[in-house]
Amino acid sequence: MNPTLPSSSRRPAGPPLTARAKRWLYLIHRWAGIVLCLFFAMWFISGVVMMYVGYPKLTPQERLAHLPPLDPAAIAVTPSQALAAAGAKDAAGLSLVAARGGAPVYLVPGEARRAPRIVDASSGALLPPADAATALATAKAWSRGQYAARYEGTVDEDVFTHSRALGPDRPLHRVDLDDPARTRLYISSATGMVVLDATRAERGWNYAGAWIHWLYPFRGNALDAWWHDIVVWLSVAGVLAALTGTVVGILRWRFARPYASGSRSPYRERMMRWHHLSGLLFAAVTITWIFSGLMSMNPWKLFSGGAPPLAQAAYAGAAGTAPLAAPRALIAALPAAPRELRWTRADGHDVVLARTAAGAPQVLSAHDAQPHAFDPAALRAAAARLVPGARLARVDTLNAYDFYYYARDEHAMLGHVEKPLPAWRLIYDDPQATWAYLDPRTGQILGRQDRASRASRWLFAFLHSWDWTGLLARRPLWDALLIFLSLGGLALSLTGVVIGWRRLGKKLRA
Repeated sequence: MNPTLPSSSRRPAGPPLTARAKRWLYLIHRWAGIVLCLFFAMWFISGVVMMYVGYPKLTPQERLAHLPPLDPAAIAVTPSQALAAAGAKDAAGLSLVAARGGAPVYLVPGEARRAPRIVDASSGALLPPADAATALATAKAWSRGQYAARYEGTVDEDVFTHSRALGPDRPLHRVDLDDPARTRLYISSATGMVVLDATRAERGWNYAGAWIHWLYPFRGNALDAWWHDIVVWLSVAGVLAALTGTVVGILRWRFARPYASGSRSPYRERMMRWHHLSGLLFAAVTITWIFSGLMSMNPWKLFSGGAPPLAQAAYAGAAGTAPLAAPRALIAALPAAPRELRWTRADGHDVVLARTAAGAPQVLSAHDAQPHAFDPAALRAAAARLVPGARLARVDTLNAYDFYYYARDEHAMLGHVEKPLPAWRLIYDDPQATWAYLDPRTGQILGRQDRASRASRWLFAFLHSWDWTGLLARRPLWDALLIFLSLGGLALSLTGVVIGWRRLGKKLRA
């Protein structure tokens, strides 16, 4: 005791620190929960919707199914002539499809993040950007002329077209079909091709699914620039509110002996009691889902490992000197007319991938139109050049999906990414611990993983979607488990909303 201080100054300044800390826990959880439990409830409901209806996208299967087979009689221009018309030299990345108004055109790749240039395959003319008439012709070809098409003007971005991948195609022509599904087509003004389709059911369910789940009401308006930060900090606040609620719930639970009422929960009022019990049961999954949702945003660039891009040019090798085969020769070499021809290169071999409406592409030599098979040893040597300065430590052949390379349903977030099997898993000894996945049949690079992206796989995809391949292969077990946990989290959230608004009402009336 300090004798120089008056007796009033020597009294304790307040309640013990532990009691004060508990008080702050209760206050933070009580008042933060009033708002955040509304978001929790919305996320749980919309998450269940997203299990079955995804954000609109155009999958490769949908695109191929609506393309007509290539007619060799309508193709008079060779690949070399198309490249010359577009001012390009390398055929790698070139493709031929009847996707603009139903007529065959060459797509000549441009610079990164720019739309390809379009060359008419019958005349060799470099085509201008698509107008309304072209968009209508494309829409009618999409439905094979079975349904009327109604032009609805252009849109730069709306609630279904927030994807950054559509950037080179904006503005988008919007055309509504009078088919039974009431399909809406978004057609690129740059290419005149369909880049997204959305049925009326998809559009309706998305308001209760992905659109609200991803907080897209903050996109495409004055708050667009702050959308990322809004999602991140709202998620951070949600994690903190759920954590404080968990601590409060544990503190209020009688482990040693029950309360006088005979219950181990002190709450007699039904809503408070259900909130306490559901919180103890489903707090862990609630925290996990909010935290993993936060991780989906790559906050503070946690998963940006800074790894250099793969050396695609070194892997592809130099172009061949022989002339390219004409499309008529390529089509004649196939058992049926393809819907797409795409030129590519691997290990110095120019090949054409011919795709029909379904199944894996057929691989032809781009020079003599004969079936082509890559030499495994030579392909491995080429793959060793993908990561400069690193050694290709191991090559695994995958006949089944692994934890990082797996397919999802078409409506899922990454359901449009094709994952063929068998595939090679290439493991390098660089500082980023790079893995690459390669299709040994087509020579195409299928994906890349490094230490940072594998961490994201655990902290986001695994924790948020529970896309463990063993569980996904046992549906409807996956469905039942996620719906049960979502209902538990919804019960926790809704009881919190009712309790919070009752208390807020009392405060306002007072």
